[in-house]
Amino acid sequence: MAENKLERLRRRIRKTDGDMVKLLNERAALAVEIGEEKNAQGRSVYDASQESHVFRSVTGVNEGPLTDAALGDIFREIVSACRALQVELSVAYLGPEASFSHMAALSQFGRQAGLRPVSSIAGVFEEVERGAVQLGIVPIENSIEGSVKLTLDRLIATPLRIKAEVFLRIRHCLLSAGRDLEAVRRVYSHPQAIAQCRGWLRTNLPAATVLEVESTAGAARRVGEDPVAAAIGSQAAASTYHLNVMAEGIEDHPGNTTRFFVIGRGDVRPTGADKTSILFGTAHAPGSLYKALSAFAERGVNLTRIESYPVKDRAWEYLFFTDFLGHAEDKEVGKCLQELKTQAAFVKILGSYPQGQDRP
Repeated sequence: MAENKLERLRRRIRKTDGDMVKLLNERAALAVEIGEEKNAQGRSVYDASQESHVFRSVTGVNEGPLTDAALGDIFREIVSACRALQVELSVAYLGPEASFSHMAALSQFGRQAGLRPVSSIAGVFEEVERGAVQLGIVPIENSIEGSVKLTLDRLIATPLRIKAEVFLRIRHCLLSAGRDLEAVRRVYSHPQAIAQCRGWLRTNLPAATVLEVESTAGAARRVGEDPVAAAIGSQAAASTYHLNVMAEGIEDHPGNTTRFFVIGRGDVRPTGADKTSILFGTAHAPGSLYKALSAFAERGVNLTRIESYPVKDRAWEYLFFTDFLGHAEDKEVGKCLQELKTQAAFVKILGSYPQGQDRP
């Protein structure tokens, strides 16, 4: 009897699978038509606001047992596959393969996107600026170590806009071609990763020389033939570069998360749940920053981040990178920005984009 019930359940699953295949292909055919219409209108295949609506819609009707996170992962690949039928989406990221930037790109664009590794953050900006790729993804800040200065440097002058934000939970591993922790004499990784694991390194590898490289995946690739060297990187890097995981979860803080920006040309339409990033400068005079920030308070615009950044050719003068909730096209936000322009020496809108969600 139990075996008969099992077979009945399997038959129902096979029928459900067949129904899903038909529906997925129906969705894909509609995506092709949408792509043709976008092309006729001269619009980009990647629409961050529309994709945000898709994910919010599917999780909004989810009644389980699948979690919202699991459903989001499934639909991310569905959207990626449908998007690829319209045109290949090319995205530059800080490589090589299996870097955390690569993982962030996969989490945002899925496995059907054309992901292209480059050797530096500056290189990501350059690839997008010269039109070699449509989009780039760059780290902007870490929850423990703060902002990524190389990204801030490029945001000051780039003509590109921020089109989306991505949050990635960072879990560091110690990787090596060898297996003996006591034999490790050198540890390679990106400066941010090293900083995030400083306490663990001090406790477990106090005599090892710590060396900085361009990326965590680059570090993993470097140590592949050196049994007394180790890299701080991801579990994915261990698999990609055939390394042993000597220790897992070596980050000093369990909530360690990195925020990334998707960069490209053009603006993103409002979704109703947006964030805006700007750069502004004030006169070098008493009260100038207070007057600039009063525009936000008076309009009830919620600041989520403000960071001073020194002007490189003028000592003790600063620019301010600022994030706040809302879209530049929102009525009150628009009034706030107009008021800010009367109080600040200059204002640059870096982009308005859908609010990202922390991903486990």
